[in-house]
Amino acid sequence: MTNNDILRRIRYTFDFSDSKMMTIFCLADGEVTREQISDWLKKDNDPAFQKCSDTELAIFLNGLISDRRGKKEGAQPKPELCLNNNIIFRKLKIALDLKADDVLAIMALTDVSISKHELSAFFRKLNHKHYRDCKDQVLRNFLKGIQLKYRDNISPATMLSSG
Repeated sequence: MTNNDILRRIRYTFDFSDSKMMTIFCLADGEVTREQISDWLKKDNDPAFQKCSDTELAIFLNGLISDRRGKKEGAQPKPELCLNNNIIFRKLKIALDLKADDVLAIMALTDVSISKHELSAFFRKLNHKHYRDCKDQVLRNFLKGIQLKYRDNISPATMLSSG
């Protein structure tokens, strides 16, 4: 998944306006223009499309954490220069204040079943013996699950009865 895909999905899920997106960046001491946001959200084949860097996405995710959970006292976290799916997954989990059971329920909305042990492996330190890379498919399903939960307001009972 690209950083632009992730930004698009989060924006859609929470129905963020350009102004809200700019505010979220500001919460993490990032400054962006409406044009930058617009260019990041364009389709990949659009001539005005611009790639969203790892640092820019990290700033946005840090701002999302501040927006949803409140701004942290003192110095703000420094944005990562290099992101991977594990870091993105962890930041979204923090921003949405999700516990392991909440994440598993969100994953279940997309018919993906993983154990608590598999899930905790994604959030371990890189050099931990049980660390596991979060593949694109897992992150994609998690983003789809949060869309179902927060945007589409589909309850599991509704999904089962319509299937």
